[in-house]
Amino acid sequence: MHIEVDTHTHTVASTHAYSTVLEMAKSASDAGLKGLAITDHSTGGSDAPHIWHFHNLSRAIPRKLFGVNMIFGVECDIIDYNGNLAFGSSELDLLDWVVASIHGNYNMAGGTIDDYNNAYIGAAKNPYVDVIGHPIYPSYKPDYEKVVPVFKEYGKLVEINESAIPRSIKTINNALELIAVCKKYRVPVIVNSDAHFCMSVGKFDTALKMLRDNNFPEDLIFNTKWENVKERIENKKGKIFD
Repeated sequence: MHIEVDTHTHTVASTHAYSTVLEMAKSASDAGLKGLAITDHSTGGSDAPHIWHFHNLSRAIPRKLFGVNMIFGVECDIIDYNGNLAFGSSELDLLDWVVASIHGNYNMAGGTIDDYNNAYIGAAKNPYVDVIGHPIYPSYKPDYEKVVPVFKEYGKLVEINESAIPRSIKTINNALELIAVCKKYRVPVIVNSDAHFCMSVGKFDTALKMLRDNNFPEDLIFNTKWENVKERIENKKGKIFD
């Protein structure tokens, strides 16, 4: 099982990450990746770049670096229990790839499981969203039996996040539960590093072992093929890759 595209990474533009775009792209090339998404945090949090960062991505950065196809995106905060996002359509329309996640911003802690079900379902209904990011944090855990079928209905990819899994016993157990429910309903997952330093790009050992150990169907792992990601972006945004 080999992942060809890492679609969730952060650069120095996110103030808690430590590598430049060039360093991330070189590491992606060294890891044998065919594609790399730069998905810094949406504005509004203290760790986010200025909005101009997102407006300028496709103008400033070549579509290919070190032989790697560059994908311009965002990890966009889900900001309320209705699933609204920190970016509106004018910003999201500029980008190739959108990961929708819940973090500690926007007073999202302290909700009920139904609150988090509604938040994730609302985000899944947003046509700009590609990926539901790391829905395994204990503070924001939804009922997977309720939300995963909705992710499938709206064509969203469910993230198996290499960085998030090993954080605690709870995140490990939540990841196992999420994988089981995605397998049950045959919902495609996407394996990402969530790299905050270039040496983590293209590293997915924990996530892939967990998927293998649970006999997760390889045909449901979306980013084992660059063509899957390329086709999704081109169908959404028009032809942009050579």
